[in-house]
Amino acid sequence: MATTTENNTSILMFPWLAYGHISPFFELAKKLSVRKFHVYFCSIPINLKSIRDNDFPSSIQLIHSSATATFIPATPTSLPHNERPPSPSYVYLVIFDFLQHWVPEVAMERHLQAVTFLAIGAATSSYLSHYCKYPTIKFPFQERDFTENEARRLTELIHDMSDGVSNGERFIKSMRKSSNMILVKTTREIEARYLDYLSVLTGNKEMVTIGTLMQEPAQSDSSGSDDTYIMNCLNQQIPCSVVHVSFGSEYFLSMEETHDISHALELSRAKFVWLVRFHGGEDKLAVEEIVTQGFLERVGDSGLVVQGWAPQAKILRHRSTGGFVSHCGWSSTLAVSFKLPIIAMPMQLDQPINAKLVVELGVGMEVLRKNGIIDREELVKVIREFAVEEEKNYQTIRRRAENWRKTRFTC
Repeated sequence: MATTTENNTSILMFPWLAYGHISPFFELAKKLSVRKFHVYFCSIPINLKSIRDNDFPSSIQLIHSSATATFIPATPTSLPHNERPPSPSYVYLVIFDFLQHWVPEVAMERHLQAVTFLAIGAATSSYLSHYCKYPTIKFPFQERDFTENEARRLTELIHDMSDGVSNGERFIKSMRKSSNMILVKTTREIEARYLDYLSVLTGNKEMVTIGTLMQEPAQSDSSGSDDTYIMNCLNQQIPCSVVHVSFGSEYFLSMEETHDISHALELSRAKFVWLVRFHGGEDKLAVEEIVTQGFLERVGDSGLVVQGWAPQAKILRHRSTGGFVSHCGWSSTLAVSFKLPIIAMPMQLDQPINAKLVVELGVGMEVLRKNGIIDREELVKVIREFAVEEEKNYQTIRRRAENWRKTRFTC
């Protein structure tokens, strides 16, 4: 695919603005740069700043999105040299997000190939494609009915509008207008039947799997936070005795949900590292203000509550970590590549589908809700199985999760 001339080895990448999309796109960019491609990575300034604060190959060039909306800048000299957009003659391929449905039309006008990159899994993608195409026919791989709350969230995911276009319309247009292939952040070992069905639904386009794209562990965040204390705490624990609790970078627990989880962690008597994030200006709240009263004193050294940032990849890889309480965002779901079973607690968007995939593959358990509300006693029961009692069922799940470690970037 690659040759020695710049004209046909340059790729322009357009991720959606959310971090859950930016991160896998940038991990893909780094993999492509290793294969001698020059990558123009396009996003808004705040996203580019977060990338610029980290090391990355010189063959990746960051591009300000306002100047590349049509691939040709109106005033190129208004930008620093290293943020000027590429000339279309230098770009061989455009890789775009499924929510950026307008990109392939613009690319076509400039005689460029455009390929969709799905940062979500094939299970969710085939589900969306199926219900956009056959809204009255049950999804063929739906082994149990969604609860009323889950069904409502999935319907909202499909029909939510932005600029007069629903997510479902964006998705279908992106699939249809992609070139003869679609890139998917997954592996065939994980989602073979969903990939095959997605190919059928998209007119037999080739599904190119690009692996898990797991981010390498960072030493600290951009503000210089040190992870030494967290790692020292984990070093003092026996193998597989700690659960890591995190609900991603784009979901913020309500006060009621925070109380439910702190209550369950305390009653389970599990050792844990819990990463909590607050919405907007609430980041100045003390942890004591959002957990149940006296929680920190009662759990003592058994639990560690970390506010804002934690070295999640390193925590998940640590020998002491035995389970992952997760919202099942797609990147978090792929944490099984760290050999960890998942305690699935889906919150929104594609997460209910990902949680069912975890259960289907036998590498985790889902904490079912009652009337859309976290069931504290069910959560206690599942956590105890994973990190305290180590029942036979847990050991079976762990062995299956370990078998997933071989799934990596293979293209």
